[in-house]
Amino acid sequence: QVQLVESGGGSVQAGGSLRISCAASGRAFSDYIAAWFRQAPGKEREFVAAISWNGGLTNYADSVKGRFTISRDNAKNTVYLQMSSLKPEDTAIYYCAAAPNTRPRDYAYWGQGTQVTVSS
Repeated sequence: QVQLVESGGGSVQAGGSLRISCAASGRAFSDYIAAWFRQAPGKEREFVAAISWNGGLTNYADSVKGRFTISRDNAKNTVYLQMSSLKPEDTAIYYCAAAPNTRPRDYAYWGQGTQVTVSS
């Protein structure tokens, strides 16, 4: 199993940047695909970005392509989400998730979330 703890959320003005982090503990982090999801008030949780175990493959939601960058440092057991050109509609709780490499759609492990608020 792996435990996930997000950090780095906060408030930022539209057009600004923010980087959030997710620290993993437990099993080797390289055994997992890592991803970010978000949930805005009154909305369903949605996929934001994912990264393969070695960082070689990434995938983004259309709404964040070109603005967000996911990366990971397995030596530090950490995955990052660099967010730029932020918009008020990016306001949400951002969750880190992990799926075993052998079951890439099974995001079985989740963090507690970190709030990101973008003001206009």
